Amino acid sequence: MHADTDFASTPTLSGSLTRLEPLSVDHADALAEAVAVDELWRTWYTRIPSPDGMVAEIERRRRLHADGKMAPWAVVDARTGRAIGMTTYLHLDPGNRRLEIGSTWLGVEAQRTGINAEAKRLLLARAFDDLHCIAVEFRTHWHNHQSRAAIARLGAKQDGVLRKHTVFEDGTLRDTVVFSITDDEWPTVRLGLDARLARSLRR
Repeated sequence: MHADTDFASTPTLSGSLTRLEPLSVDHADALAEAVAVDELWRTWYTRIPSPDGMVAEIERRRRLHADGKMAPWAVVDARTGRAIGMTTYLHLDPGNRRLEIGSTWLGVEAQRTGINAEAKRLLLARAFDDLHCIAVEFRTHWHNHQSRAAIARLGAKQDGVLRKHTVFEDGTLRDTVVFSITDDEWPTVRLGLDARLARSLRR
């Protein structure tokens, strides 16, 4: 992996199960199909674009990328070559050597397959090994128990809860749970992720 210090750049990151590609409108059709399964986009405690809103969401993320405020990727199943989700670096803070991994969703059929763990492994390796971050954050809705458990399984520690942090479009309020991994924790987190991925590849 080529080392650089541009927090907003989006090089292709490749693993055995997944490939993270710079997000493009070329991914829109496959991503629209992915969110349509079980109407994933209707999940109430997170923001997932609808099939009809997929192009607009891709364009929104690409605009933030052009402004240097976000690094957006499409999550691609390496075995099929199809895009099955999105993920980003956001809250980029090069001065304090911090960023957040978030605005992530995966299609139902890609969940619990090892793809999410490998995508996080690739993103964390870039953050700590290439960008020399000292901390990487994860944030999620208090009621998103699946996401909270998944973040904890990565080895992240809970920093706290931001009460009444976000007002959703329907007027409901989100309490945001904040987790992080620090640079000194990364070697141990990496070992744990590698062990999980090895089990996934043996299945």
